[in-house]
Amino acid sequence: MSLQRAIAAIYPPQCLTCDAMVASDFGLCPACWRDTPFVSGLVCCKCGSPVAGEEGQEVLCDDCLAVERPWSAGRAALLYRDNARRMVLALKHGDRMELARPAAQWLRQAAAPLLRPETVVVPVPLHWWRLIRRKYNQAALLSAALAREAGLEHCPDLLLRRRNTGSQEGRSRDDRFANLRGAFLVHPRRRERIAGRPVLIVDDVMTSGATFAAAAAACLAAGASHVDVVALARVAKDA
Repeated sequence: MSLQRAIAAIYPPQCLTCDAMVASDFGLCPACWRDTPFVSGLVCCKCGSPVAGEEGQEVLCDDCLAVERPWSAGRAALLYRDNARRMVLALKHGDRMELARPAAQWLRQAAAPLLRPETVVVPVPLHWWRLIRRKYNQAALLSAALAREAGLEHCPDLLLRRRNTGSQEGRSRDDRFANLRGAFLVHPRRRERIAGRPVLIVDDVMTSGATFAAAAAACLAAGASHVDVVALARVAKDA
């Protein structure tokens, strides 16, 4: 018996979100899989929310019709509810950093139409004070895992957060955009990494899109050819 099989016999793989046994590491049991709202079918081309229509169309959701998006295209792997919400919160606040590995596979599948060989993958940064308190940036864990999964260049410190913008929770959509406006800049020593190249910005959750908008604007101002975005989970109207 190999060492790996021996370890699996002693410590059989468990579901990512419960104690049920599963066939392989980093998997979901049938019950948790059914409770995880993966995004599928026709989606908004700007944010990845499910929309009504026929496959093959390029359509926008109501939010993206109402708000100008500086990025070119966007996708999301999950809807922010049920088991997806529990996993995002566990990654963000529960020190469940191992969740980034399966999440990267879901992100790669969702973002497949956006990935190009020359793409630079970057995370939404935390302010240094929040990074000290949290000890890690969940967006950087996701972007690093996605870059490895897709074989793309990763630049974890491309973007800098110029000020502590605080929590967006409880703010109106307009307040969210005002709070994030001008909040990011590209690291002066990293500008050449994205000059004339596409950038993919990664975050854990997209709500109004204010964070992505501010980050995308900074990348475009620094010379990126265009910017796409991908979130692990999207807060959708029907969520």
